[in-house]
Amino acid sequence: MHYLTVFFVSVLFLTGRPSTATSSSRSLQSDSAAILQLQQTLNRLQTSPLLQNGTVALSVRRAKDGQTLLDYHANLSLPPASTLKLVTTATALTVLGTNYTYQTHLEYDGTLRDSVLTGNLYLRGTGDPSLGSSRFAEFSDAPTLLRTWLDVVRQAGIKRIEGAIVGDATAIQTLPVPDNWIWGDMGNYYGAGLSGLNFNENLYRVVFQPAKTVGQPALVLRTEPATPYLRMLNRVSTGAAGSGDEVVIYNAPYSNQVFLEGTVPTGVASFGVKGSLPDPAFSAAFALHEYLSKAGVSILNAPLSYGPGSITGSEPVAKPPKRTTLHLHSSPLLGELAQQTNHQSINLYAEALLIAAGSGLAKKPVTTAEAVRKVGQFWQSKGVDLGGFRMKDGSGLSPSGSLTTANLTGILAAITREKSFAAFYESIPVVGESGTVKSLARRTAAAGNVRAKSGTIEGVRSYAGYVTGADGELLTFSLIVNKYQPGMLSSVMKHLEQIMVQMTALTGTPSTP
Repeated sequence: MHYLTVFFVSVLFLTGRPSTATSSSRSLQSDSAAILQLQQTLNRLQTSPLLQNGTVALSVRRAKDGQTLLDYHANLSLPPASTLKLVTTATALTVLGTNYTYQTHLEYDGTLRDSVLTGNLYLRGTGDPSLGSSRFAEFSDAPTLLRTWLDVVRQAGIKRIEGAIVGDATAIQTLPVPDNWIWGDMGNYYGAGLSGLNFNENLYRVVFQPAKTVGQPALVLRTEPATPYLRMLNRVSTGAAGSGDEVVIYNAPYSNQVFLEGTVPTGVASFGVKGSLPDPAFSAAFALHEYLSKAGVSILNAPLSYGPGSITGSEPVAKPPKRTTLHLHSSPLLGELAQQTNHQSINLYAEALLIAAGSGLAKKPVTTAEAVRKVGQFWQSKGVDLGGFRMKDGSGLSPSGSLTTANLTGILAAITREKSFAAFYESIPVVGESGTVKSLARRTAAAGNVRAKSGTIEGVRSYAGYVTGADGELLTFSLIVNKYQPGMLSSVMKHLEQIMVQMTALTGTPSTP
């Protein structure tokens, strides 16, 4: 079978006739031996039992002008998983610029007299996904921010608040999560929804006490930070020693009801699992309320939140009173946010950048669906063919989103002509060295020579980015394996690593007859 496949591909290469396995319309001839070797590897994977119900697709282009080197199922629309984050970060950097920052305001309304604030104290966000994150060494994490805000309140002379602490998330009016995300993702840390006021990446930890016997219930010891406003139904049991995190947390925006299912391993005193907060703006207001109260600031009313997804159901008044700013916090530069998005594959950051880019293009606040349309129109205006491009979110978590590998390499080629390209290129991890591809293809020709964003959702493994060819030419690539056999990822990965190594042997220089 393999001999016939190789023979057919050889005939294809010599005659130029496309096959059902290969849609190749190369407008420039690269090194024939390297192309043939790569096609053979693709065919071996496509015809193997690993993909008896699935598909592999690859597109490789010359970066400087988008000329095609190799198309293999490149026009099939497939789930991109997190390689979609390259589209989102490329758009945000190009539209907003690498120096764009988010602003978060601590402010109050009403009157301040004799250490008494007769009004509310607000945390008003603009969608900063990094507010309170510990990822950025030069920026305050959540505990540091709370201390800063306490100091600012004290410096203003406020000892009593005859109002409430309000988390104001109204800057973003789209729903907290895209409507095509699935129930099994939304309650878990990677399914954290976007708010106009995000805090500590909208996460919390549920700390369990596993039983000493497998199969017995695991108790919830606490949450970090404390979340007394969440109602938890715990059905987590104790799994085998070393079995790791097998917990699924179910909850959704607008709801404080949380369901805990699955197992945690025995043999440890405690085991933490990360979940997503259903109302980040309320969580931020609650955290500040508790911090100020413990420091001796008297607050008359319970914390509130404004904006989509509010579990308090509160809304700002039609004609809000004027507010006075006490403190302004700026986020890291967009170039740094994009690097974290691509290196660590943070879905929350990607959704925030999508909304920011879409709003920048529309010159007004947009929903996720409107932002997606604006992104598509933007790259079409750059000459990219987006046939088969069905973007549903900014992160690739949606299982209903899809694109073609040719779509993605077209965008990756187009951004090389933009001022933001250097920052975008640096935001992509290096195979064998950094980010989510640090352990990929080590001690091979691909290590240190390929920049790639990885992507994983159920049944999908994908990579996309840039590779330096054998002649020093920068090439773009997008590689998707869709619906491989369950439990066979390690075998699929051997093929994908081989493909990456073989791409380094390609040349972008037209060969002479």
